Amino acid sequence: MAAIGDVARLAGVSKATASRALSGRGYVAVETRRRVEAAAAEIGYIASPDAASLVTGRTKNVGVVIPFVNRWFFGEVLEGIERALLSAGYDLTLYNLAGRGAERARVFDFFLARKRVDAVIAVGVDLTGHEVDALERREKPLVCLGGSGGAAARLAVDDRAVGQLATEHLLHLGHTRIAHLAGLDAAARPDSVQGRRLQGFLDAIASEGLEVDRALVVEADVSLPGGYTGALQLLGHPRRRPTALFAASDEMAIGAIRAAERLGISVPAELSVIGVDGHEYAEMFDLTTVEQYPGEQGRLAVDVVMRLLGEGALADPLPDSGAPLPTRLVVRGSTTSAPR
Repeated sequence: MAAIGDVARLAGVSKATASRALSGRGYVAVETRRRVEAAAAEIGYIASPDAASLVTGRTKNVGVVIPFVNRWFFGEVLEGIERALLSAGYDLTLYNLAGRGAERARVFDFFLARKRVDAVIAVGVDLTGHEVDALERREKPLVCLGGSGGAAARLAVDDRAVGQLATEHLLHLGHTRIAHLAGLDAAARPDSVQGRRLQGFLDAIASEGLEVDRALVVEADVSLPGGYTGALQLLGHPRRRPTALFAASDEMAIGAIRAAERLGISVPAELSVIGVDGHEYAEMFDLTTVEQYPGEQGRLAVDVVMRLLGEGALADPLPDSGAPLPTRLVVRGSTTSAPR
């Protein structure tokens, strides 16, 4: 059976260097790491994760908390996280955390706080102070990607600016009667992603000196069916019908387009529609959207985790993660000038 000393001799390094290269613990030059990995592969050496954990105190495992696994945005983020963790030599333990209650409490009070994970990435989750404290007490680095909560390391787009940009696009096209399909509890939870997008919408309307018609703000599930049923509610009354609609996600926007088709409303001649996300189907539906890049966001979250864990040459215990992640307005055929 091959041993770490055999790997070290073949690679021409010390046993300590070979161990660091294969465990990922401590700095090793990139070329040296590759040489050691090649030597280990050549002789069939497999490092024992249990032994490495005893020596380093690390499990090489990161817990990922996510509210949905069957929606496009979260699936893209998860794929980006998984690829980056595998590249760094880490495993992933996934927790699908849709709601609150006893199940959620067990995740934070037991599984994440006590189970063998080195760090936690929370994606689009609004964390309570108790949940953040439970991880901090056990020295589990926490990186939040979107959502809200008191974590020190946070990555997010500026959702308020996103909502404002989407609405300003419609205003610049001459629309004055603009509806907003908001996420559930957007008004009740102003610090959430959906709450910030709603506030951006209200900011843009107010900046033009226009009155906000609360009948044109409908909250719905952030999904294609949610957008469809919410848009039917918004568009069903001909006297209150808007000429433009800002949906809080691309899936909601696509649902709204389908609702308009059912009601015989032409998009964009009678109704302009804009969404948020840069969904893979946005181009197929000719949807104007504010793009963000979820796969890249997942990779960046892992990069921050590695820095918090002190991996590599650029260890940084308090990374500056306050700058908003990039977004881009992409104009397609679902928006046009306001009808006369």
